Parts: sequence; C-alpha cells; structure tokens
Amino acid sequence: MVAKLLRACPVCSFITEEDRCPRDGGETSKDWQGYVVIVDHAKSEIAKKMGIDVNGRYALRVR
Repeated sequence: MVAKLLRACPVCSFITEEDRCPRDGGETSKDWQGYVVIVDHAKSEIAKKMGIDVNGRYALRVR
C-alpha cells in the first residue's frame, strides 16, 4: 500500500491529497511545513488569527 503525498494550498493553507485545492481551486504545493487541525473554527483563537473559517487540516508554512 502506497501512502498519498499530502499537499498544501499556498493561498488558504488547506492540506489535501489533490493537485488542486478543493476550497479555492488553486494549485497545491508539496513544499510545506507543520500543520494545525481546526476542530471548531468558531471558538478557535488560532483559526481567527489564521483567517480560517472552515474546520480541517492547515499548513503553518507553504512555499
């Protein structure tokens, strides 16, 4: 079994396995570092600081 490579969107930082971001349609990057999982974006201070309005996995740095 081969694990899929995770990629991150440089625009919204959303982490996905796809070549295109499902949130904004931009091309994703293999070059990213660290991630945060947002479970409740409405109550999360981190989500507010990062401008996140949907729960999910987000990269901390995308190149």
